[in-house]
Amino acid sequence: VQVVESGGGSVQTGGSLRLSCAASGYSSNYCLGWFRQAPGTEREDVAAIGSDGRTGYAESVQGRFIISQNNAKNVLYLQMNSLKPEDTAMYYCAAGRAQLGYYGTCALDFRYLGQGTQVSVSE
Repeated sequence: VQVVESGGGSVQTGGSLRLSCAASGYSSNYCLGWFRQAPGTEREDVAAIGSDGRTGYAESVQGRFIISQNNAKNVLYLQMNSLKPEDTAMYYCAAGRAQLGYYGTCALDFRYLGQGTQVSVSE
């Protein structure tokens, strides 16, 4: 499994960014997801998408972030709108170890991670 994230950057509060993740070698039946981690904080699973197109979001980003895939399912996106300073973190994508859960959660496989992409939101 290989993932490569891109698209991060610095924006002001209320701005938007679109993250991309080139993913290969994962099971197409399993979910994919984005998680983030800021220094000194715990990892937070942000969004996930199943092979059937169902999605799930953390409460903190619900209504602001949108996860999607291209038709070939080899690129994962995270459209981030109405960004807030608390969204500042390193963002990673990962393949799942199973199908998307009933409640939209994805059991991510942390053995295969990319470098991540930094998102910084200033006030």
